[in-house]
Amino acid sequence: MPLEFVRNDITKMQVDVIVNSANPRAIVGGGVDRAIHKAAGPELLIARQKIGNIDTGEAFITPGYNLLAQYVIHTVGPVWQDGKHGERELLASCYKNSLRLATDHKCSSIAFPLISAGIFGCPPEIAIATATRAIREYIDEHDLDVYMVMFDRESFKISNSLFNDVQNYIDEVYVDEHLAQERCNNYRRRREREAALYKNRVTDSRSLDEMLDDMTDTFSEALFKLIDAKGMTDPQVYKKANINRKHFSKIRTNQDYKPKKSTVFALAIALELNLAETRELLARAGYAFSHSNVSDVIIEYFLRHGKYDIDSINQVLFEKGEPTLGC
Repeated sequence: MPLEFVRNDITKMQVDVIVNSANPRAIVGGGVDRAIHKAAGPELLIARQKIGNIDTGEAFITPGYNLLAQYVIHTVGPVWQDGKHGERELLASCYKNSLRLATDHKCSSIAFPLISAGIFGCPPEIAIATATRAIREYIDEHDLDVYMVMFDRESFKISNSLFNDVQNYIDEVYVDEHLAQERCNNYRRRREREAALYKNRVTDSRSLDEMLDDMTDTFSEALFKLIDAKGMTDPQVYKKANINRKHFSKIRTNQDYKPKKSTVFALAIALELNLAETRELLARAGYAFSHSNVSDVIIEYFLRHGKYDIDSINQVLFEKGEPTLGC
């Protein structure tokens, strides 16, 4: 049930269903609509004509014909006026109704374009925020992999205030002198962890930091101790981490599981670990924060400021051309 932002041609997505930002009338429009009809073949227009006119916010499904996807969901986004005519609610309905149709047709994966952000005039940052909120509310309750597909990075714009705050933080820490300091800190932490191996932990009332300091635990063992200490359930963690259930089950059943660095970060976000706790969890998997890595600096910014919304983090990472978390 992860939500992933990808840069691709939506007609080439290998998913069960793709969503078409359709013309309200049964004709081929421009942009995404035209591209999907061209790739699917003339049968798609015939099927679309059988549906007839579509009201704003509604969604209907047809076969995908020559597309890689089995189905196409046609939905009509609102034309942006001033945001005071129910545009956000109608836009959210496009996503919710499309997601329900996908579930009703036993689909496990769906790809959306950024509805209404093109010629319909919705500001991209509002289109993204509305889409993310509607999708997240749905997939928190349903098993569905969702992709937000951007043909080019220029069509993807997040809140200026958030982007500027993160960029300022990157500018502050992404400099050479921090690299030398980081090497010193890594050496110090390594020595501290080695010393911790000789400490005898005998009490069950250990703190979170003490559990992380016990280097006899594997990554998986340490992770599930943290989950218990936080009083969270497995579904709460993998949903907040933007990780699907199958992937999380692999972590649960394999004590020698070796995670990707991005997976460690996603789990740290889900558990709302602070910066020091995240460093220790990274070390358990053989990783460390690096100020020479832009994505690490971005994640560090969110941790330092206690911001644990993984969708916001992934939007910034995508905007900066960095790999996103979870999925």
